[in-house]
Amino acid sequence: MTPNSRSGAGRRSLATLVCGALAAGALAAAGVATLEPGAASASSHREAPLISGDPQYDNTDVYAFVSPDKPDTTTIVANWIPFEDPAGGPNFYQFAEDAQYDIHIDNNGDGQGELLYRFTFKTHTKNKKTFLYNTGVVDSLDDPDLNITQTYDIDLFRLKHQKVEYRTKVADDVPVAPSNVGKASMPNYEKLRDQAVYKLPGDATSFAGQADDPFFLDLRVFDLLYGGNLTEVGNDTLKGYNVNSIALQVPTDMITESKDQPVVGIWSTTQRKNAQGYYSQVSRLGNPLVNEVVNPLKDKDKFNASSPWDDAQFLKNVTNPELPKLIEAIYKIKAPAEPRNDLVDVFLKGVKGLNQPPHVRAAEELRLNTSIKPTDSPKRLGVLDGDNAGFPNGRRLTDDVIDASLQVVEGELVGSKNDLGDAVDKNDKDFEKSFPYVALPTEGSRGPLAKGTTGGNDVRNQLGDAITSGGSSDDTTLIATSAGAGAAGIVLIGGGLMWWRRMRTRAY
Repeated sequence: MTPNSRSGAGRRSLATLVCGALAAGALAAAGVATLEPGAASASSHREAPLISGDPQYDNTDVYAFVSPDKPDTTTIVANWIPFEDPAGGPNFYQFAEDAQYDIHIDNNGDGQGELLYRFTFKTHTKNKKTFLYNTGVVDSLDDPDLNITQTYDIDLFRLKHQKVEYRTKVADDVPVAPSNVGKASMPNYEKLRDQAVYKLPGDATSFAGQADDPFFLDLRVFDLLYGGNLTEVGNDTLKGYNVNSIALQVPTDMITESKDQPVVGIWSTTQRKNAQGYYSQVSRLGNPLVNEVVNPLKDKDKFNASSPWDDAQFLKNVTNPELPKLIEAIYKIKAPAEPRNDLVDVFLKGVKGLNQPPHVRAAEELRLNTSIKPTDSPKRLGVLDGDNAGFPNGRRLTDDVIDASLQVVEGELVGSKNDLGDAVDKNDKDFEKSFPYVALPTEGSRGPLAKGTTGGNDVRNQLGDAITSGGSSDDTTLIATSAGAGAAGIVLIGGGLMWWRRMRTRAY
């Protein structure tokens, strides 16, 4: 419900709606405050001052669910690089080569990862004498006209008390699905996506590449909570934007402690190499919106660099969240009484009898009971609507975490029943029925064609032939020189941004 009135029932609906967007962040944040570093900010687009300037390293969301078409497996999706404009060339979107993209799995509830999957990337350029990402029509991932490509390795670490007991390489030089430049450049992008799905040893599967941003919400919450009168709701702000996705599907018995303990806690982190050659953690993410709207400015960068077992330092942000107070101030909806122990129990430990492991240590992780089988008819509010296969028992792509979190933050579990929401109930694109499930990215050629033209490909083919045959060597040299000067400037700027990152001692 999205009323515009400022009084009576209208005021309550308005306030609750605003509260919904912020509340989701608040309850996630609550988990973060007393939890481990694993699940810090699942829906965190530009959520902290430092990471907002480094989009290649910025986690946006984490999803974890029992695979609907392969229920003996678990699928994890982690996204990076928020707000990718599909037409953002000529330098389209790449994973950073100086980063470690990690997926952590805690399978005994102690707040520490027992398994770690690490993805690292390399960039390859075929023709450095052109500014183009692709020099012709691209029909496959090994097409010579795909000028800039990436590959990745996967290393698996088995840990005990954060000490490496075993390490193995499970994938080497796997191709990444490219940015979707447009219909003229990549007329069959779905084929490229399919070629990027890679079979791993042990009946596991991986994917890395561009995808439609699966998170759906109205981000105008930051305009003083939906305009101060709930007039700014109902618009999926992320519609049309892409992200870079890493997806992993593994047999469930590979990641759980045992059949008797099927609950896993999942989060992702990014480590960036600093000027001294060491890696420092710069981003982490588990539950949605935690670092975005739960932690205050003074804690945001600290949280991104911290570990789950140190999250007690943020506990007050969860038990005394700011969001409900803001909603009360603007919409006069009374905030639930503090301390918010209901948020601690549900979002830091898991729901007792559902996804809370025995002897659990409070930590902000996306907790999933892998023994709960998927449903043929998922409900967007998940557990709140009787669907135990959904959020906060893991997170499916279709789960409306904003509405669910909003309702809980505003007191759903302590007697304040409500149906709050931001009036955005689903993604703008349908998700795929099989791995990696995320929708295809929006193409850079979106938008109307010029008047009097068609979608023919004569011009694009001639352009590709001219570039691959060499064209004018003088012109190519001039273009390459200009591009090289720009690249040098970028390298210098990048070095300046990196030198100050402090060195962190890591066991892995």
